[in-house]
Amino acid sequence: MTKRRTAAPWSVIIAIILAMILGPIVGVEKNIFGTTFYSLFDLIGTLFINALTLVVVPLVSSSIITGIARIGNETSFGRLGLKTIGFYFGTTLIAVIIGVVFVNVIQPGHYFTGADTAMITGHEMSEINTTMQEHGDFSFFQFILSIVPSNVLEAFSKGEMLGLIFFSLLFGYALSKIQNESSETVLSFFKGIFQAMIKIAQIILKLLPIGVFCLVAKSFAKTGFGTIKPLFLFSLTVTLGLAVFMFIALPILLKLVANVKPYRHFKAMMPALVTAFSTSSSSASIPITLECVEKRAGVSNKIASLVVPLGTTINLSGSGLYECVAALFVAQAYGIDMPIMKQFAVILLALFASMGVAGIPAGSLVATIIIMKAIGLPAEGIGLFLAVDRIMDMLRTTVNIFSDSTCAVLVASTEGEKNLLTKTEFPDLI
Repeated sequence: MTKRRTAAPWSVIIAIILAMILGPIVGVEKNIFGTTFYSLFDLIGTLFINALTLVVVPLVSSSIITGIARIGNETSFGRLGLKTIGFYFGTTLIAVIIGVVFVNVIQPGHYFTGADTAMITGHEMSEINTTMQEHGDFSFFQFILSIVPSNVLEAFSKGEMLGLIFFSLLFGYALSKIQNESSETVLSFFKGIFQAMIKIAQIILKLLPIGVFCLVAKSFAKTGFGTIKPLFLFSLTVTLGLAVFMFIALPILLKLVANVKPYRHFKAMMPALVTAFSTSSSSASIPITLECVEKRAGVSNKIASLVVPLGTTINLSGSGLYECVAALFVAQAYGIDMPIMKQFAVILLALFASMGVAGIPAGSLVATIIIMKAIGLPAEGIGLFLAVDRIMDMLRTTVNIFSDSTCAVLVASTEGEKNLLTKTEFPDLI
């Protein structure tokens, strides 16, 4: 039996329920030995968020550098790889745009009113306003300039994610073109950093029930059940966005590009979707996804073995949609105006930040923090939606896997493979 790497789903759900019950009971006044429960929730919750933020820069940079270097080094990559990346970026962009449309139409964050927004203290709002002023008006030229930093070390130290992602992409590509012992040493170094950051993230996520409990309890201690409505609307926004992407956008691509019947693909991928939903891990779902794509959907091993593993790195479409909606939800809750240009920045950030998300449960929290910090929002804002993150994690991981498998079929179709989704009987895989 393998050791569980992250907190069990049931423990997080229990923590959320207990926090929703205990928070309103203790409120902001009840104390123990002169220290209020609210301040204890605030302290532990802040420590948890700081711990998550701690791994952001090294995790994202090492993930992108090693991923791009590996892709560039593969001699068989060529046209097939470029086509795969094209489909991955295209589907993720569609997913993120769908998320932006729904969050602007429903505007779940605007339902935080009066007592609900009392959780945002005057000190916190002062910090938010200061940060937003530092970012200034998000003009097109400022956006372009922020992509290419003048000092990469300064960009890393300040967590300027656009510059960080650009440099990591460029560095990884350059590393793939240097074929000598030095490049192998550097690549091994970044692989080691990535593996170490994954291990740290897994350790932190073992404490997820405690962190979630304190953040949710802090929220409910001040607002009671006033946050139920915005949280419900947030969940509805994400679920509708994921549903439209999975049941409308991707089937349309399957029909138009591959000329296959979408319902057959759903049937073929069902074991992988069940695995993804239950584990909330794209990485853990790779073996069963490969089996489904090859043995049930009829994609050749040559394509499946490249497209599916690569998808767990750069095609987290459902996660990108969720991260985008979550960031805009927090901005709405804080009353921050998000003009079109800034929302465009969120789209691009969600597109690229999802590339650096570890394929583990709750991994999208790291990417959400990346986006929020990049547009001037405090990392503490994740406390506004943590109560529903676990179930949303299960849904977005399912969409991630379905998107990966869809792209595998699309690539196979454009490569001329003929026996796609023609089977009527499937082998049992789970």
